[in-house]
Amino acid sequence: MNELVEKICAEANIAPEQAQKALEAVADFIKEKFPMMAGAVDKLFQG
Repeated sequence: MNELVEKICAEANIAPEQAQKALEAVADFIKEKFPMMAGAVDKLFQG
């Protein structure tokens, strides 16, 4: 997950805290729209 946060920071020119919050928002959105994927999303974004 840290690698993805770093990539988002570099690409979007934002702070790590902002990138982390963005990832959490995306994960929450996916889990809300596709509840059957919640476990996979949690595993993907854990760390």
